[in-house]
Amino acid sequence: MRPMLDTLELPHVQEIGTRERRALAEHRAPGMDGSFLQNLGRAPARVTLWGVAAGPEALEFVERLDALFKRGEPVPFVADIVADAEIQEVLIEDFKSQEVAGRPDRFAYLLTLNEHIEPTEPEDASLLDGDILDDATALMDNLVLGLDLAPDFALGLERFVPPLTQFLERLRRLSSAVEAGKD
Repeated sequence: MRPMLDTLELPHVQEIGTRERRALAEHRAPGMDGSFLQNLGRAPARVTLWGVAAGPEALEFVERLDALFKRGEPVPFVADIVADAEIQEVLIEDFKSQEVAGRPDRFAYLLTLNEHIEPTEPEDASLLDGDILDDATALMDNLVLGLDLAPDFALGLERFVPPLTQFLERLRRLSSAVEAGKD
């Protein structure tokens, strides 16, 4: 069976590579040797494949792949090598194509696909303490009020620039005099 991406049959696939990573969290107990590893599942699988499209419909095939890439939506993916990984849908992360020099109607293509995992729905938020939202809203309101005062604060500091500039100049002269006295 040839690999399929959405409704496109991928012709002459030369190589398919997969990469899967497990997410592990290491927890160390204070004052004890060793650690505990927590399995957090796996990160989305990545599939890289390249092939060659040849013939009169090769240009149309490459254009359809490009349109799928630009659409940026999850598409179904089927291939023998990833059947055990249970990959249902993928996002096209990267797509490259190149016309093969000296060969009419022949294009090499490279696809990098990331497994699309539908996000889980959040738990019922009505069970949370309503005061938490009220506290967060109050904090954000205070933050916004503080940001409104920032321009006035910055402009109010302007009156301190001349005295501080004079003070800095006197410190430099004093430092130069002390250095000259050491020599």
